[in-house]
Amino acid sequence: MIIQKKTRKTLMVFAGRVNADLSREVAQLLGTEPVPTQVFDFANGEIFVRYEESVRGCDAFVIQSHAAPINEAIMEQLIMVDALKRASAKRITVVLPFYGYARQDKKHRGREPISARLMADLFKTAGAHRLMAVDLHTAQIQGFFNGPVDHLMALPRLSAYVAEKYGTDRLALVSPDAGRIKVAEQWSRRLGGAPLAFIHKTRDVTRPNESVANRVVGDVVGRLCILVDDMIDTGGTIVKAADALLEAGAADVVIAATHAIFSDPAVDRLTACGAREVIVTNTLPIAVDKRFDKLTVLSIGPLIAEAIREVFEDGSVTSLFDGEA
Repeated sequence: MIIQKKTRKTLMVFAGRVNADLSREVAQLLGTEPVPTQVFDFANGEIFVRYEESVRGCDAFVIQSHAAPINEAIMEQLIMVDALKRASAKRITVVLPFYGYARQDKKHRGREPISARLMADLFKTAGAHRLMAVDLHTAQIQGFFNGPVDHLMALPRLSAYVAEKYGTDRLALVSPDAGRIKVAEQWSRRLGGAPLAFIHKTRDVTRPNESVANRVVGDVVGRLCILVDDMIDTGGTIVKAADALLEAGAADVVIAATHAIFSDPAVDRLTACGAREVIVTNTLPIAVDKRFDKLTVLSIGPLIAEAIREVFEDGSVTSLFDGEA
């Protein structure tokens, strides 16, 4: 006797407690809602998760932004993945609008961890089959996870906004350090081949969140400089870079970054600096007290939703970025 059954795929979105607004937006764009989930903390801080409907055989997408307190956000997502594995979800994709510990992707000195690799191992052990992240700190992190990794880029969203608002200005694309010059090159291609520059920067590895902008390399005189980076944490690096550009003769500076971590005193620094506008996305939640007049927040929700749809339908995520992803 032969038993035949037609395969049915079911997409289900699961939202952690961090950046729930983004998760709901993504689910809505996909024509669904986040699965009702019971999540609470025990008195000692332990996290409990239970899904309130069956997830057996589903294609699960677990969305959680790793915002402060970052370790709690990561642990909650790991527990969500474990619950799905034990409830017989068919495929589990961990969606990381912001990948925590991404800056610890290599050893600078002896006896240091590579915490970005540890993160990937934790999700694999928990039961994840696939990772989806937005603008990893370095592309090599894709190789840390033993499975498919979709590296989404906010560049199309950010550059389209800049092109519409500042496309008629004399632009220069500026990387805050030599390591991200390739990203600036991608920006340049999308903005009509604007010239490139970068900030020669030195950093003391023994002092986190501190750097020195030594000099500007490239011609920025009289140009509107688009200063691009993947994240703004305390704002020290990006503000020093903006000040260096203005001192080098730039007409104005616009800062564009994907992840608005905004640890203190970032808001004070960005508000006081000479940049005309600070453009970020909502990969991380931005509290009301972290918003300021020249801040523009673009939604990354449509990009994540489209990538999830491509994965679910066995399509091409790379096609969303003209083959560059």
